[in-house]
Amino acid sequence: MNLDGRRESTNVEDRRGMSSGAKAGVGGGIMGIIIALIAMFMGGGNIGNLGGGGGIDLGDVLGGMLGGSGQIQTQGQTEFSEEEQALYKFSCQILGGTEDVWSKIFREQRLGEYKDPTMVIYSGATSTACGQGQAAMGPFYCSGDQCLYLDLSFFSTMKQQLGADGDFAYAYVIAHEVGHHVEYLTGILDKIHANMRKYGQGSAQANKESVRIELLADYLAGCWAHYDNELFGSMDDGDLREAIDCAQKIGDDYLQKRSQGYAVPESFTHGTSDQRMRWFKAGYESGDVQSGINAALNTNYSQL
Repeated sequence: MNLDGRRESTNVEDRRGMSSGAKAGVGGGIMGIIIALIAMFMGGGNIGNLGGGGGIDLGDVLGGMLGGSGQIQTQGQTEFSEEEQALYKFSCQILGGTEDVWSKIFREQRLGEYKDPTMVIYSGATSTACGQGQAAMGPFYCSGDQCLYLDLSFFSTMKQQLGADGDFAYAYVIAHEVGHHVEYLTGILDKIHANMRKYGQGSAQANKESVRIELLADYLAGCWAHYDNELFGSMDDGDLREAIDCAQKIGDDYLQKRSQGYAVPESFTHGTSDQRMRWFKAGYESGDVQSGINAALNTNYSQL
């Protein structure tokens, strides 16, 4: 991505180096990480909904994700590597871009007033209005405080464990979580979460509702990319390919097959690789937010 001269958002809270007092179980390795990603990668709305009711204790895999130490080492850390600081700046620039783009979209497409979310960048674990957040959850959005939460080590996990790499792939992660914020502002997130509670957390029908809001967040991430490139000329050759490759590698079917050798469609909470690639690309090509919302809410599940 071309981010030369791009501003950094000021709606960022840096909690790196702060101790949360949380502990993680040792081990988990690649299998634990993949299972955690299946359960909660790019979670939407609140921490309680991220796991899909599958009974996975994500704390048990956190040690493996952070190197197997078992203890989150955050207290007293005040210096960060050049690579981490570059990722921090990059994340702030991407968030700034989402603020510029979504303010413009909300105004022009008459969606109301866009209220910027806050991005909390933390290390290991942190408290949120939705409960205790941990790095093993991956990036997530909490509607209770309208914050998206990001541990920068997740980008290394994407690269090393999933082979999903590139600056635009990382931008897609942030834009997806901002997509959940857009869903919250437009009332969609609360509506779908109410449906999920009605059906029963972890039920096949609730999982289908979860897929709807995740695919819509992918679509909205694509809309952001459409307008960010239109406004700033930010897209380089290969950027779209990076995002589509990332979407393919975080599909429920892809991750389940990697972790257990087969897929269980009724347990899907985020969508298949094909769905996630297709919805992101559709948003990128059209930039039509309302059409994506209508499609996500009204399309028969089997046709999503």
